[in-house]
Amino acid sequence: MNAFSEYCRQIARTRWFNNFILIVILAAGVLVGIQTYGEQVAEYKTLLLIIDQIILFIFLVEIIIKMAAEGNRPLRYFKDPWNIFDFSIVFVCYAAMLLPDVDGFMVAVLRLARVLRVFRLVRTIPKLQLLVNALLKSIPSIGYVGVLLGVIFYIYATMGVFMFYTNDPVHFGNLQLSLLSLFRIVTLEDWTDIMYINMYGCDHTIWGYTEADGCVAPQAYGVWAALYFVSFVMIGTMVVLNLFIGVIMNSMDEAKSDAFDEAYALRDRSADKTEEDELLELSQKMDELKKQIDMLAYKRTRK
Repeated sequence: MNAFSEYCRQIARTRWFNNFILIVILAAGVLVGIQTYGEQVAEYKTLLLIIDQIILFIFLVEIIIKMAAEGNRPLRYFKDPWNIFDFSIVFVCYAAMLLPDVDGFMVAVLRLARVLRVFRLVRTIPKLQLLVNALLKSIPSIGYVGVLLGVIFYIYATMGVFMFYTNDPVHFGNLQLSLLSLFRIVTLEDWTDIMYINMYGCDHTIWGYTEADGCVAPQAYGVWAALYFVSFVMIGTMVVLNLFIGVIMNSMDEAKSDAFDEAYALRDRSADKTEEDELLELSQKMDELKKQIDMLAYKRTRK
């Protein structure tokens, strides 16, 4: 590793450099928020554009420093998925500025890339990075829980159409309306109103609605409606959604364990690199010393 690479590696590992990048990311987030005001900040458009260019240049310099820190193998920078994300954001921003704009497409891409730059906060804050890694690890298990929840939704949606179609066509008029109503119920958004409509009939003075809105054949289902809705809330909200939380917590533990393992591996690797550098430096010094000895021996023989 040459002197420049070693210098870049030291910079990339310093706290002030990482804190500076964090401040720049926060500034980029604030800048994106300011740009949403449009006409209200039109007079500062040039200044905002200059600041945006400076921020983008700083991100480019950060990538160059981190790639140079890898020494003779700069492509190792791309082994980290977060580095790929950072590089992609900077690349898309420059590409959107340099390529010709067709029907405002590049402007839209540039705006999207500017918004995504805020997501780099996840990279700079270790706790957020750990949380995102846990969510990514939990995707396969969450998929299975989602399949289970989908089956429960489908069963209750079809039951809801068969039971409450006549009385409550607004919420259970067809399968898609029934699924949408169940989604509202599982989020506990005024779910009791839908339950009371089917318990007491759609013509109820408090919870019901008029004939013009669809209440043509009111019918009260009483305790059966209560059992339907309460059982769905118990299964959908109290049980299945807690499974999601359990899966994420388990993935969080796995992500913490992986983070500790990676930290130990990096520490050992850095120690090995230091020993290799010391051996290389010692070997170079010995070679220089040998050359000096050979030169002195040659001079003595000439005399």
